[in-house]
Amino acid sequence: MREEFWKHYALEQLSPTEWEALCDGCGQCCLVREVEHDQVTVFNIACGLLDIEQSRCSDYENRLSKVPYCSQLTAANVPEYDWLPESCTYRRIHRGEALPTWHPLLTGSREQMRKEGITVCPSAVSVEQVPRSQRHLHIIKVKAIY
Repeated sequence: MREEFWKHYALEQLSPTEWEALCDGCGQCCLVREVEHDQVTVFNIACGLLDIEQSRCSDYENRLSKVPYCSQLTAANVPEYDWLPESCTYRRIHRGEALPTWHPLLTGSREQMRKEGITVCPSAVSVEQVPRSQRHLHIIKVKAIY
């Protein structure tokens, strides 16, 4: 990887390795959400493939074929995903913002993220544990989108 690539290159200029390294691994994009015309509702319910403890997809290579609502984030569609959390590094870099101080590329580990509560662990529950009729009990955020 190029040194401090996030400071010098736009998202579309990153190599696949740099793109993946930019992901902070918070797991927030793996939470179930409902996107309507002008708002997104986020639940503390994780995709069945998410290893909640590690905040990592257990089958990353095949996730798009296994989970119909999984979204493949690309440099081109980052601006369209208004539901991404404000802390999302892809979103921050797209907007010209710096990496957050807790980012693993700066700290060398994900420990600071955990200390600051950035990851979905331990608050998320697996989608298999929550009947659809009970989702309303798991709303963590409703956000207006434009």
